[in-house]
Amino acid sequence: MRTAFRPLPFARAAVLFAACFLSPNLAAAGEAPLRVSGIYPHLTVYNGRPDPAKNVYSGGGGECGIGAVVPWAGKLWLITYPPHMTRGGSDKLWEIDEQLRLTARPESVGGTHANRMIHRESRQLIIGPYLIDEKGNVRALDVKNQLVGRMTATARHLTDPANMVYFYDMEGAVYEVNVHTLAVNKLFEKPVPGWHGKGAYTGQGRFIVANNGEHAAGSVGYSKLLVGGKPESDEDCGVLAEWDGKQWRIIARRQFLDVTGPGGIEGNTRDDDPVWAIGWDKRSVLLKLLEGGRWFTYRLPKASHAYDPKHGWYTEWPRIREAAPGKWLMDMHGMFFEFPPAFRRGQTAGLQALASHLRYVPDFCHWRGETIIAADDTSIMANPMAGLSQSNLWFGRYDELVYWGPKSGWGGPWLNDQVRADQPSEPLLIAGFTHRCLHLAHQANAPVRFTIEIDPRGDEKFEPFRTVEVPAEGYAFVILPADLPAVWLRVRTDRDTQATAYMHLRSPRPVAEGDAKMFAALADVDEPNVCGGLIRPGPTPPLQYVAQVVENGSRREAYYELDEKLRFIAPPKNETEKVKQIAAVKLDFDADDASVVMTQNNKRYRLPKGDPRFDRPLPLGCPRGIREIQSERYMMNIHGTFYEMPRDAGLPLIRPVASHSKQIMDYCSWRGLLVLSGTKPGAKPDGQFFAAADGTVGLWFGNVDDLWRLGKPVGRGGPWLNTVVEPDKPSDPYLMTNYDRKRMTLKHDADQQVAFRIEVNFDHSSWRLYQRFVVPPGESVEHEFPEGYGAHWLRAVVDRPCRATVQLSYE
Repeated sequence: MRTAFRPLPFARAAVLFAACFLSPNLAAAGEAPLRVSGIYPHLTVYNGRPDPAKNVYSGGGGECGIGAVVPWAGKLWLITYPPHMTRGGSDKLWEIDEQLRLTARPESVGGTHANRMIHRESRQLIIGPYLIDEKGNVRALDVKNQLVGRMTATARHLTDPANMVYFYDMEGAVYEVNVHTLAVNKLFEKPVPGWHGKGAYTGQGRFIVANNGEHAAGSVGYSKLLVGGKPESDEDCGVLAEWDGKQWRIIARRQFLDVTGPGGIEGNTRDDDPVWAIGWDKRSVLLKLLEGGRWFTYRLPKASHAYDPKHGWYTEWPRIREAAPGKWLMDMHGMFFEFPPAFRRGQTAGLQALASHLRYVPDFCHWRGETIIAADDTSIMANPMAGLSQSNLWFGRYDELVYWGPKSGWGGPWLNDQVRADQPSEPLLIAGFTHRCLHLAHQANAPVRFTIEIDPRGDEKFEPFRTVEVPAEGYAFVILPADLPAVWLRVRTDRDTQATAYMHLRSPRPVAEGDAKMFAALADVDEPNVCGGLIRPGPTPPLQYVAQVVENGSRREAYYELDEKLRFIAPPKNETEKVKQIAAVKLDFDADDASVVMTQNNKRYRLPKGDPRFDRPLPLGCPRGIREIQSERYMMNIHGTFYEMPRDAGLPLIRPVASHSKQIMDYCSWRGLLVLSGTKPGAKPDGQFFAAADGTVGLWFGNVDDLWRLGKPVGRGGPWLNTVVEPDKPSDPYLMTNYDRKRMTLKHDADQQVAFRIEVNFDHSSWRLYQRFVVPPGESVEHEFPEGYGAHWLRAVVDRPCRATVQLSYE
């Protein structure tokens, strides 16, 4: 039974609608703007054009990312981007003033841009196709006829830096632009291979560009290249290349992104200043250093696999940039790193992991005493449950970032690589992690001795740490002591072979004050009374909410829409049935006695269980399982645990985020906020929970990286529980990564001993024998994994038929 609402008068409804679109500046009325978990809802930006008369939003893009954000001329400037707009569009240049009033500049010409640079000599900010002087006057370049493309970087000119700059286009073109006259000259159409151009910078007498994909866009092909060509191996993808004003040279045929130096967005001031470039390959994150005209390579772990695909679409402008006075931040593959601005050969100390994150971060800066982090929040490209693309900014202190995700990641210098005897690997960053597990494997038909070396001080002076002999075609692991002082680790072997050296690294997330209280309004899993229902970012700015309340055995339903002040409004048109059709909940997982079961491409994967009450429907039914809440990446809420799931690869590359015992019935991103339904009827507003006027219906709001504060991932389960198994037939893979204390129980019903092979997959390539356990009849074997041990997946194999149990407890 639906609650009856009195419709709003048409005039009032029209005013509310127009206010949501055209006047996102309620701070102008003199009241303090609403702020929730560092996000001001009224600062949400959209692309497209509002049409209040028709109640539609036309011309919007599949996404609305914030491509660049820069303080300048007393204001904060930002640009939005849609996909694939090479000749302008409806996206805007925005400014935010000291009173947090958001204004779309009338000079806006739109397009897919994320470049930004401060030109020292002319004192202009170049952001997208706009040049802004010190008084805030804006000029726009001609993007329809002259500066055509998706501008991804702007860099200083090699020969006339006082008057000219380079623009780099995502399709590969290079332009030079006069900063005074705005004259545009195309220098190159596509000089180097790789697609999805991302970064460009000038240093040490060369103009350096980075492409992060190998998926051609538009009509420009390999025939236009001035150097290089089609991929020569499966790993050839993207490029890091340089031009000295005469010829082009390829540095690396890998996926690269930002290129910068200690001069930041103003450009280096000295010819001998270093240049840094960040990228990745299948092994790990790559950090390239140009010093003294030579390139050097360092490696860092990945916190997420959501950014990995070869097309490069899911790495939208990771950066190295100052994020607070004297504090530089590097963002790459879902991890923030503290980055020392003096980073160069022999001075690499200070680079260390800071926190992992779920937020999709195109840019960040420092303004008004706070760190500002942009986003690409809600897209509609492959997300039918969202009606309007939108993004927002996060405002907070730099030191708050440590309370986002834990420092955790994976990667290594070798992954099934041919290595030469006594040739050291490239160094891998291990600073900032307390739990460090090194996996070693090889394919030689004789034992191989691996020598592990560490750089304790970041001065490139490596010292022997340990030598490990790995049997023929074997595997071994080493847990590094938590107190081992080291910035970098590298490995060498005593013979030529095909080898793997790969690490799982982790540090517990520090507990923030208020962690336990911020989710107090959410209903616990055992509560009979709950207010939940479907939530959806609508085709216009309001949030659509089909509220369902179960209280004292009765059930009722009502439809609301929420505005930028998080007020619950009964609109004149009830969209309940439409929301139910678009955002219907389907069961995304199964469960048996052993564990949660999920299937992808006809392959089964198993995950831990949470509270046993998640085995059956909750008072409002089944909670939402899988949903996109950051552009181009999914979350899963499965049996009491949230996971991040990459869009392309899916289940094999998931990572657990947080476990809970709450009735979270639905979730989405809206106005840059994470929205959760599943609250206690009558809960009191507390800064995270906002309620309707009658107090019985409400929703929880926060930042997507507040999810980590629900609690570290825990659970119980395994591949088998009294399961009929056959010899030499592996179990389904069971998730192991990013969990803390891990205990395992093995038993069977056979009348003689059974040998269990426990195998692990730590690099997404091969299964290796962790340990062989012999379990006598009628007994069980308990095993606690070493503290710090990590792998992505675990599976079991037995040597005889039986009913077998392999169960794990993650605490």
